[in-house]
Amino acid sequence: MRQAQGFTRRATLAAIACLSAVALPALAQQGEGSGWPRQVVKLIVGYPAGTSPDLVARAISDPLSQRLGQPVIIENRPGAGGNIGVDLVAKARDNHTFGITTNGPLTTAPKLYPNLPYDVKKDIQPLSLTATSPLVLVTGTQVPADNLKDFIAMAKAKPGSVTYGSIGVGSGSHLTMELFANRAGIEALHVPYQGFPAVTSAILGGQIQSGFMAPSGALAQARAGKVKLLGITSPSRSTLAPEVPSIAEAGNMPGFSAELWTAAIAPASMPRPIAQRLSREITEILRLPEVRQRLFEQGWQPVGTAPEGLTNRIAADTKVWNDVITKANVKVN
Repeated sequence: MRQAQGFTRRATLAAIACLSAVALPALAQQGEGSGWPRQVVKLIVGYPAGTSPDLVARAISDPLSQRLGQPVIIENRPGAGGNIGVDLVAKARDNHTFGITTNGPLTTAPKLYPNLPYDVKKDIQPLSLTATSPLVLVTGTQVPADNLKDFIAMAKAKPGSVTYGSIGVGSGSHLTMELFANRAGIEALHVPYQGFPAVTSAILGGQIQSGFMAPSGALAQARAGKVKLLGITSPSRSTLAPEVPSIAEAGNMPGFSAELWTAAIAPASMPRPIAQRLSREITEILRLPEVRQRLFEQGWQPVGTAPEGLTNRIAADTKVWNDVITKANVKVN
């Protein structure tokens, strides 16, 4: 009987020890989330001020600051098509740093950059798909093409003579033109820039003829008569720019579709309760009518997903755009 009691006592103590081993780390993680944030929160944007992801970051930073009770400071760290910004987020260890980026650094960069300093699956923690936008094909007013069919005919008449800008090799604006050129049967010369404002300036100045751009950077210029919009990459006309025909329609390219998106990401090292708090706050902010209206006016469709939604989008787009990269033989110098 004593033996049985001793065995029962030992078994109980062992069970308590096992439960403690499981529960204590979980409690510690909860503790890491309580009382957060304890300092200024840094929001890294891997593109210059005034670019599309920067506009999205600025739309959510003030409401987020109010909700967190700490300043949210935007730090623009442009370069390498947004990869520098994502790398800085991946390497942050203060639990008070996250980022806003575009699709390229999360979907196409691993294929384009063999020595990419971060691993999307291992180093990045998805927070939310924040906003989406089709792209518009923009040309300067001096370009002798007033519609998409004329543009394609012009490009075919002198192969390789048409120039276009993008926000970097492997970016959505670059690969969308590669997809378009393949479907249209044309050749075009690529000139990369650091952001859409620089692409716009080059088109206005006549240094390049065209480019696929986010509506946020193109609609105001078009409505002022400074550029022409020949087509939009949504499957049909978009509420963002209802006056612009879809490329599928205007170019007789059934099924043509391409989309730019922005996302909130955190380092994989950020404790899960903190990441969940950030994800939840960002998603709720993107439901606010004033934020939605602000983003819509800038050419963005607010989304706001759970982390799993962004994870799935990264996987799906990685497959689509990697196929484009392979077919177009896109290389980063």
